[in-house]
Amino acid sequence: MSTDANLGNKIHNHLVTLGIETPATFGTVPDKHRIETLFRQFMCELGLDLTDDSLADTPKRIARMYVNEIFFGLDYANFPKCTAIENKFKHDEMIIVKDINLQSVCEHHFVVIDGFCNIAYIPQNTVLGLSKMNRLVKFFSRRPQVQERLTEQIHAAISYICETSHVAVNIKATHFCVKQRGVEDTHSVTITSKLSGAFRDYPEARAEFLSLCK
Repeated sequence: MSTDANLGNKIHNHLVTLGIETPATFGTVPDKHRIETLFRQFMCELGLDLTDDSLADTPKRIARMYVNEIFFGLDYANFPKCTAIENKFKHDEMIIVKDINLQSVCEHHFVVIDGFCNIAYIPQNTVLGLSKMNRLVKFFSRRPQVQERLTEQIHAAISYICETSHVAVNIKATHFCVKQRGVEDTHSVTITSKLSGAFRDYPEARAEFLSLCK
């Protein structure tokens, strides 16, 4: 995946200004060896036998998975390159990317959030490459999250990059902190939306977007 750390830093500063950045110390380089050591201690506290060949390499796998895969969105050096082209053809109708696959991790219990994201925007001066929507969702999902903040971050990034106020984001997800523990409700889902510009001001635009999300 092509990345753009410079754009990532701009988005980070934008989210800080809006008060919707993830509470994290950005710029910290995670130490995989230390994560491995600490997770080994954690497993030992649970009473697991790390001499068993099935468990021996688990701390190393966990460290690699956390840094390279599940939480790579904590490093803005990994921010995706977002190719935008001039809207020479003056397209002024809704563009929607539907059913974007979304997996994240609940920051309260560190278990899975699994769902889909729908994004729409009405272009003004620029049009964004379609796959970039998917990559933005993936980047902001790959960090400890709450769904409400995730929705806000995706919305803010799209609006900033596309230079348009007409943006709509809708997320429908299952939270395993609800499904697997606590109330243990296996069927409920959480739906969040962030609408701005025409999607907020004009009922017909809002109704069209939400209808397409169903």
